[in-house]
Amino acid sequence: MKTRAISTQLYPSEFPGLDPRDCPRDISKDNALKTGCLNAEHPDSYGHYREAFITQTKHHWWWKLHFVWERVHMMQGYSGFVIFLEEDNYILPDFFHFYKSMIEFRKNTCPDCDMLALGNHNGLTDFTRLSNKVLTTGWMSTKHNIGMAISREVYYKLMGCSNEFCTYDDYNWDWTLQHLSGTCIPKPLKVLVAQGSRVLHTGDCGLHQKQNCRPEWASQRVEVGLQMAKDGLFPPSLALSGAEAVEHKAHMKNGGWGDIRDHILCNNYAKRL
Repeated sequence: MKTRAISTQLYPSEFPGLDPRDCPRDISKDNALKTGCLNAEHPDSYGHYREAFITQTKHHWWWKLHFVWERVHMMQGYSGFVIFLEEDNYILPDFFHFYKSMIEFRKNTCPDCDMLALGNHNGLTDFTRLSNKVLTTGWMSTKHNIGMAISREVYYKLMGCSNEFCTYDDYNWDWTLQHLSGTCIPKPLKVLVAQGSRVLHTGDCGLHQKQNCRPEWASQRVEVGLQMAKDGLFPPSLALSGAEAVEHKAHMKNGGWGDIRDHILCNNYAKRL
């Protein structure tokens, strides 16, 4: 596997990093063509040119799927679920207990649930009351992109839509996934969701936020929250709190993914494995 496939860190001055010959983000296409910058023919849907650091999250997520399912030896022959966590995710003490409960619940109550979401973005609000509650719904990028569990079957569904994923003009992997759900993937993805989140997002800094980056504050908030939530941990069983409609949710694509080089690199991950 060539690390170059996704690394702007190792290749900061050439693709997939920022090549000095690349077009500036806000130059018009007419002027770009006149100057002859490298990607003049390929602005995004809103007339903007590629920003290397913006493209990396989608590249990394797609590469990560391939690597986990195709290259990790322990995964060979495994058809169950894999949970994807980020480096700034904090998992609750009963995370694995709850995961096993969700697997059993899915087997008996929702065998057509494609994915699991062990987290949500509500933090520990009302955790004790919601601790054993789950619901079923259609997958949405803004709600179900934390503590995601994906099976090999769903991985294959996504791989069948590799070209659509890699050419859809949205630099967000999760919004792209929502677009695929109900379009390229004919039957919208159904998700079993933990109402009491077992995954907390502790990162104060990231792609969209760059101020007040104090990890110790996040740690303190988690500790206080866990003290309040401890009585709701390790529920003996799960209860279905709702079953929402599972349907395609159209959205306005965000752009940032118009460069044909990104399309080709993205599609090449599977070929290199």
